Amino acid sequence: MMISSRRELLRLAALTGAGAIAGCARNEAAAAEEPPANGITPQTVAEAEKLQGISFTPAERALMIEDVEGSLETLAALRAMEMPNHLAPALTFDPKLPRKRTPSQKNTLSLSPVARAAPKSEDDLAFASVVELSAWLRAGAVTSAQLTELYLKRIAAHDGKLNAFITVTPDLAREQAAKADADLREGRDRGPLHGIPYAMKDLADTKDVRTTWGAAPFKDRVPDDDAEAVRKLRLAGAVLLGKTACGAIAWGDQWFGAKTRNPWNPEEGSSGSSAGSASAVAAGLCAFAIGTETYGSIISPSERCGTTGLRPTFGRVSRAGFMALCWSLDKVGAICRSVEDTAAVLSQINGYDADDPGAARMGFAYEAMPDVSKMTVGYVPQWFDQGDETDRKALQTLRDLGVTLKEFSWPQIDYRTLTAIVLVESAAAFAELTLSNRDDELVSQGKNAWPNTWRGARFVSAVDYIQIDRLRRRCMEEIGAAFEGFDALIGPNFAGGALLATNATGHPQLILRAGYSQRPAKLGEGNEHGEGRATFRAPRGVSLWGDLFGEGKIIALGAVMERELGVASGRPPGFST
Repeated sequence: MMISSRRELLRLAALTGAGAIAGCARNEAAAAEEPPANGITPQTVAEAEKLQGISFTPAERALMIEDVEGSLETLAALRAMEMPNHLAPALTFDPKLPRKRTPSQKNTLSLSPVARAAPKSEDDLAFASVVELSAWLRAGAVTSAQLTELYLKRIAAHDGKLNAFITVTPDLAREQAAKADADLREGRDRGPLHGIPYAMKDLADTKDVRTTWGAAPFKDRVPDDDAEAVRKLRLAGAVLLGKTACGAIAWGDQWFGAKTRNPWNPEEGSSGSSAGSASAVAAGLCAFAIGTETYGSIISPSERCGTTGLRPTFGRVSRAGFMALCWSLDKVGAICRSVEDTAAVLSQINGYDADDPGAARMGFAYEAMPDVSKMTVGYVPQWFDQGDETDRKALQTLRDLGVTLKEFSWPQIDYRTLTAIVLVESAAAFAELTLSNRDDELVSQGKNAWPNTWRGARFVSAVDYIQIDRLRRRCMEEIGAAFEGFDALIGPNFAGGALLATNATGHPQLILRAGYSQRPAKLGEGNEHGEGRATFRAPRGVSLWGDLFGEGKIIALGAVMERELGVASGRPPGFST
């Protein structure tokens, strides 16, 4: 009798009883003594067990051989299939819990009035907020063409020391600016971003403009279509200045051509992976930029460069046409110089898109200048005990504003395991680079860089990955329950595992500038105690987290905090026109 698999052996056990099983087992043992065609032996299985922290008996190993050999055949067939980056898994992530109501929102936007007149100084104009530029454009105090030429001039003057752009698109920008001005003259107002020059992270497809993903294997890639967010911004009248740098395959701030720098201290990188977007906004090279985040890629460079970053709720903004790194975690958001600008941008890129399997059907409502004294904001005392004076000042600012502050019951879970979601999904998204050894072309090759972590991800079992996904569900339930009765949560940007946890649960996070600190200009300078080391004035941010689709509340609260703190207008030195 031929036994084709362990499954068939178990079926026979049910049909014929223990005697037949004993005979089959003897046959299996005899077969195991024959030289295997592909080199898989019980000893191979025994060695593999060490990679999984498990242990089987010799008889169990012998019984597994045929199934293991069959699995290798299946893998070979699977790896022969073409799997383009945009092909998402059939299982999609939904951050909404089935028994928790998510209130619907109408698409409404009410921005603060602009009191000051358009400045005569080019520097002051370049560093103005989106909300201000939008008002001045409508008043005829400035044109989109003038703003576009100003930003193109600044890119030419300053990007050489920042490496914030991979590709600049001056002809396209001038064409779009001319159209924006013509539309305004003829009474066709497309919204708050009409005529506003911006930059797009080089993970988003732009028709006939190369989209490199920051990586050498894709540096000559030119898409045939625009990403959905690019299309929406074009329809909103925004003007594309170019594609901003990102670390190769959304890792860090080192791309195939250079390292993107922090305008406040060009000796250091701008962090990643929305490195160029944050650097360009901080240096006044564009009015706003689009970034993406999987695990800190908007928040981290915003902290480093002193920008305001909004990571929206998972599914709020379409990712269609963006490079997929981790289908169940990737998000698209705005990087700006002021909090309220993020509302203006989100209002134009929000919305359902059938081409994104994870897209949500949810409007976006924002009301400027609310009575924040009616808000209840959570905080975790330990986070602020371990934070710095900037963090504690931000918390005190909420007290001074009359906000109701209550201790937030942050779930005590070891969130570190959730990083495997990023490692495994990204390893699948770029399996071809690993299997073909083209990962050697990536500029970063260290222990924590993609090539090495993708290889390691091959040894995370499917069973354990499902267990990690179950832990993720637990986090969703516990964090969702903790937000009940709160309008927001405030804390240091990276405290308590909240950055990783809320990325995994899909909750939004807003970082805003809250102060400054002195940081070493160059690591390693001075003596062993750090004495004699040169320092620079570094911006410092604090974060607000909201419940799912609660961006309107945290932006409104953040805008009031920003006005009260009075530190958002500071500029990095050395970036005059």
